[in-house]
Amino acid sequence: MSSLLRARSRFGQRTLLLTTAAVPLTGWAVHAVALHRQLAATRRDPLTGLLRRDAYTSRARRLLARHGDTAVVMVDADRFKAVNDTMGHPAGDAVLAAFGARLTTWAGPRAAVGRLGGDEFAVVLELPADRRALRLEQLVRMLHTPVTLDDGRTVDVAASVGAATPEAVGSRDLSLLQRAADAALYDGKHTGRPVLATAAHASVPSVNGRRAGRPGTAVWGRAA
Repeated sequence: MSSLLRARSRFGQRTLLLTTAAVPLTGWAVHAVALHRQLAATRRDPLTGLLRRDAYTSRARRLLARHGDTAVVMVDADRFKAVNDTMGHPAGDAVLAAFGARLTTWAGPRAAVGRLGGDEFAVVLELPADRRALRLEQLVRMLHTPVTLDDGRTVDVAASVGAATPEAVGSRDLSLLQRAADAALYDGKHTGRPVLATAAHASVPSVNGRRAGRPGTAVWGRAA
């Protein structure tokens, strides 16, 4: 065999090996992309685009560990069942999607914003003390803005908001802060005012305990 033929033979074998090796690599690349998309989908609530509970919890704990001026904010839609009952579930879905978009806009890209289930939402973000009252009142105003449906109908909406900070509660534990924020939320339920938790709210035995009139409640003026 001439040197030219031997060179062609070696080149052909090498090309075959490279081509053969590329097939499973391409298959794995496609699989990896599909897996990444699947994992990303499981992290997000398909209706609101917010983080699901596990993904939210992981990000929220990292934020609490890294930053000093943080707050945990719990949000609960008011009279949401009435929207579903009188206007239909598509209207209820539109309200939840609107709440998700508004919370995302309000909190900003570095926050942890999650839908914990149903019409309950949670946010962990940096919230300096000197801007806390103003920012929470801003959130209430945003959540009280009517939602316009695709068919042109308008839904009057409202939400209750409770917040807890590590310095007020005396802990950076996410579960404890959420429990305190949730107890504060129910102190201000249907009032249109955000409530900041005190240390007393942290002693509520369970989330969604719905206990009103806790001592030392800090309530800000009614949102416009």
